[in-house]
Amino acid sequence: MSKEPTKPSESLVQQLLAERRELKVTVERLRLDLAEVKTAAAGPDPRLRDLQGEVERLRYQLASARADAGLMREERDELRAGIEHVLEQMSEL
Repeated sequence: MSKEPTKPSESLVQQLLAERRELKVTVERLRLDLAEVKTAAAGPDPRLRDLQGEVERLRYQLASARADAGLMREERDELRAGIEHVLEQMSEL
């Protein structure tokens, strides 16, 4: 009867040790990533300030466009009244 070896081969041991080291490195990387995500999630989104500025700029632009539209309506109404006045004068001749 042949005795089976009770010790694993040296190459298997080395392979398992290398795999263990790789797994430890992966775990540490994931811990660092998790800590970074937790830190980033705790505060406001860094894009928030830029987006708020953009919203403010667009609100100002909209208000300006509305004011311009109001002025144009007034000018249109004045021109229409002027044209009607001239037409009345011409019809009286």
